[in-house]
Amino acid sequence: MKRALVSVSDKSKLVEFVKVLVDHDFEVISTGGTKKVLDEAGLPTISVEAVTNFPEILDGRVKTLNPYIHGGLLGRRDVAEHVQTMVDLDITPIDLVCVNLYPFKETIQKSGVEMAEAIENIDIGGPSMVRSAAKNFQDVTVVVDVADYDQVAEEIKTQGHTKLATRQALAAKAFRHTAAYDSLISQYLTTQIGEQKPEKLSLTYDLEDTMRYGENSHQKAWFYQDSLPVTYSISQAKQLHGKQLSYNNIKDADAAIRIIREFDQPTVVAVKHMNPCGIGQATTIEKAWDYAYEADPISIFGGVIVLNRPVDLATAEKMHQLFLEIIIAPSFEAEAFEVLAKKKNLRLLELDFSQKDQSMSQKEVVSVLGGLLVQEQDIIVEDSADWQVVTKVQPTAAQLATLAFAWKAVKHTKSNAIVIANDQRTLGIGAGQPNRIDSTKIAIQHAGDAIDETAVLASDAFFPMDDCVEYAAQHGIKAIVQPGGSIRDQDSIDMADKYGITMVTTGIRHFRH
Repeated sequence: MKRALVSVSDKSKLVEFVKVLVDHDFEVISTGGTKKVLDEAGLPTISVEAVTNFPEILDGRVKTLNPYIHGGLLGRRDVAEHVQTMVDLDITPIDLVCVNLYPFKETIQKSGVEMAEAIENIDIGGPSMVRSAAKNFQDVTVVVDVADYDQVAEEIKTQGHTKLATRQALAAKAFRHTAAYDSLISQYLTTQIGEQKPEKLSLTYDLEDTMRYGENSHQKAWFYQDSLPVTYSISQAKQLHGKQLSYNNIKDADAAIRIIREFDQPTVVAVKHMNPCGIGQATTIEKAWDYAYEADPISIFGGVIVLNRPVDLATAEKMHQLFLEIIIAPSFEAEAFEVLAKKKNLRLLELDFSQKDQSMSQKEVVSVLGGLLVQEQDIIVEDSADWQVVTKVQPTAAQLATLAFAWKAVKHTKSNAIVIANDQRTLGIGAGQPNRIDSTKIAIQHAGDAIDETAVLASDAFFPMDDCVEYAAQHGIKAIVQPGGSIRDQDSIDMADKYGITMVTTGIRHFRH
């Protein structure tokens, strides 16, 4: 008679699966709550204690860590010495293990959970059995996922056993399962002790979706989300309408929600290729849309739009006139949704903006060939009252407010970055150029005739020379904000003084590569 060991936290489909085993001549060893469920269903089971001849001890911490269990799992049927040892010691081989682990992840996600409770939900015996069974996949089937019950049951029904290829695939999955489990535990404990730079970095992600393709159509791609989901993230946004998000959609949408996180008043951000192409702010979301559209009515075509207020009918009707890839908002009024949903491919995403601050503690991870770069997010809290005026001309209160708006915008623009703005919207954006003067020229060219007495310029890093200041002054800019810190800062200050420009330095650089 074949033997199975079944001990699961997730009891969905359990009875149906074990019935197949029993019907095909498996005797079933079980423990605790799993045994109770099976017994109540009328399925015969053997207690672990009956196999080990040893009682469960230490509040259940030790029950399956026993040679009668692990010998039955690890003994190789093709090695005569192993077989003889099992015979001599009366160890019965175990042919199938169905185990899923204590709910550690679910425990640490609970609000206010204490470390003691988390520790008690670290499974020891479960991973040990899974690993033993997976190591001996030549002879043992290991099942850790309810999704695999049907395949295993079907093979047992038709063949009396599972295929070697199936056992090997399930073993690989089992080791992924225990690795992810251990990774969550290590992350939790590392965070609890405040370790900032662990000598080993263990991360685990769950497959969210298979992309149609990657950055380009010839590239395969997959979307994985953090195993401890961040509420304010694209992976947690609810897609209400439209076709599947693409690889590039997800990157642009991520950039969009990072940008709009900076703004509290009604704001609309339009993103193309991970850069803002227009940011508008106003007292209503409709007017904020008007300003964002006016910022760059060409680049917004095919863009990703994020609004930090519910989408109303008037705003929806204006957005409906354009080709847009994605619209993200806290919610959509029923009539607004009806208008936008007329475009079958337009993705409409609902996101919980109330949790935007919760996402700030997450580290940024970027892959490079052969490794990862990990850093804190650029979320430093800045106060314009701490800025230093370095020119003879002092900024007005209105200019300072506009400089603060432009400073938030340039922070999320690819370096080298220059943003021209007034108090309502971005006027021109120069992004990603290999030198700062070219970014300045692009931003001013985009702004064009919109530059007036209220226009300001923000630079994400210091001016290495005074050419950007002079060019800006010659095209009507009256106020500049930049980090300062160049050995040639004085040249730029002198140039600002020459043209009667006010300039403030923040002491903080915002490179974004």
